[in-house]
Amino acid sequence: MRVAIISGGRGWHVQDLLRAADRLRLQAEVLDFRHLSAATGHTWNLTTGPLQGYQAALVRTVPAGSLEQIIFRMDWLHAATLQGITVVNSPKAVEICVDKYLTSVRLTHARLPTPPTFVAQRTEEAMQGFETLGGDVVVKPLFGAEGRGLQRISDPELAWRTFRVLENSGQVIYLQKFIPHQGYDIRAFVLGNKVLAAMQRHAQRGNWRTNIAQGGSAVACAVCDTITRLACSAARAVDCTIAGVDLLKDCDDRWWVLEVNAVPGWKALSTTCQIDVAQEIWCHVLQLSSIRRGV
Repeated sequence: MRVAIISGGRGWHVQDLLRAADRLRLQAEVLDFRHLSAATGHTWNLTTGPLQGYQAALVRTVPAGSLEQIIFRMDWLHAATLQGITVVNSPKAVEICVDKYLTSVRLTHARLPTPPTFVAQRTEEAMQGFETLGGDVVVKPLFGAEGRGLQRISDPELAWRTFRVLENSGQVIYLQKFIPHQGYDIRAFVLGNKVLAAMQRHAQRGNWRTNIAQGGSAVACAVCDTITRLACSAARAVDCTIAGVDLLKDCDDRWWVLEVNAVPGWKALSTTCQIDVAQEIWCHVLQLSSIRRGV
């Protein structure tokens, strides 16, 4: 079976996917998002469109680009699905999860416990949101991952200066109420209708962020019914069949769904939980492809 890994490079995760594909005797090839092209018209058909000759494709990363470039890349994936190619995650899921505001909307609509959020384009409105959220917020880039660009702000003067910089640089001001926690969160890796594995991510001393990329450490975590219910419900809310769901238990033992990642990493997870995540991903993709082709 011929499969594609659509990415923005050939980093560790791509190499791990190639290793696992070879073990499963899949013909896997890497396609770089930045080199994609397409055609339409009377010459475009099921044999000449995007992903010609592939039975399935896995979206690994979506590299940074202009608005037009990002839109075209998503359009390219949509075109591939119209051909009958199994694309995992679907372009719709990727579009939802790359946008933190839309993800928050989907989680709220699904009645999942997610931190109160306020989004604005101007400093004046953002300050109103800052006060509404209790004057202790986490400022996040609308598009971002691995804890990059996050800032906790509880000082009104610092909030004003930060919001003004974001406004003047044409960015959206995305605020979430800070949830005091117990020093760790849970990363649950959802695959289909189950949680493949989960780990506790502990914040580095003096840092409230638990992301491994920001110096956090990880230990394997037992997957209880609550983790399964929240993680799988969150993945369904954003149309993901593969997802990294971040869960948090606050100081009052209440659970929160923080984020959903449609292109989750698993380097720390595979080591911490001693599981071949890449192989499990390919088995899931093959199952979805077989269902779609009616095999």
